[in-house]
Amino acid sequence: MVALTINTNLASLNSQRVLELSRSQLGQSITRLASGVKVAGASDGVAELALSESIRSDVRALQQGSRNLNDGLALVRTAEAALNDISGTFIRLRELASQAANGTVGSTERQTINLEYQNLLAELDRVSSSTEFRDTVLLDGSLAASASEHLVLQIGVDATSKNQIDLNESIDLTEVSRDALNLTNSNVTSQGGAFLALNDLTSAIDSLIQIRSRAGSTQIRLTSALNNLNAQIEGLTGAVSTIRDADMAEELAALTKNQILVQAGAAMIGQANLIPQSVLTLFEGVQ
Repeated sequence: MVALTINTNLASLNSQRVLELSRSQLGQSITRLASGVKVAGASDGVAELALSESIRSDVRALQQGSRNLNDGLALVRTAEAALNDISGTFIRLRELASQAANGTVGSTERQTINLEYQNLLAELDRVSSSTEFRDTVLLDGSLAASASEHLVLQIGVDATSKNQIDLNESIDLTEVSRDALNLTNSNVTSQGGAFLALNDLTSAIDSLIQIRSRAGSTQIRLTSALNNLNAQIEGLTGAVSTIRDADMAEELAALTKNQILVQAGAAMIGQANLIPQSVLTLFEGVQ
């Protein structure tokens, strides 16, 4: 049998407690619907928050890694553009050497041919020393595997080797200049000199082909790494969304439920507050 009291209304206290809980849940639903975020703080789930923050940190690092890779690709493409221009120069040099090597060409004509020949060699040196990407000279041997300092691309979440690409080791872009390609004293002022020039140019072109092959393969590798990195970013971003983002349909259903519970709770507090009035019936007839 429940005691009939005036000072303590347990039914009202219970209704107030439940109403406060419903109001709290209603506020949570409104916040989630307004922000679109289900896990905004530790109170929304400690494990979920820790996991989502860890993944978000990885995503930001990988996004920067993607930008770093794009910079590396731009550098390689700049070098390749210069190498392509040098390749055209070599083709013209070989053409001139072949012309000067012909026995029907006179010494005066060879002097004229040699004038263009030497200008093209000078242009080779100029391109070699002036091709830069953000203050990094590309064709002077700075990107060779034997260089004292290596250019490393940071593409992952930590500093381990699996998350880095050593561009020097990959591209091994040795010096491309007159001296490096054994063309320092090359000239076509005589038929014998033209013969030697043809041999030297053949060797130089072979070396340039190997350099361009390494540059091309490095470009392919960086492109593949970039595609893989972007796929990782997409997958991890989806994981973060699953953990943090609010399901709007679910939250709308919860909002409606909590609105009804708040209204019902307020009504029940009113009813519970009327219970002590039943005590008055005990005093009926009392004089």
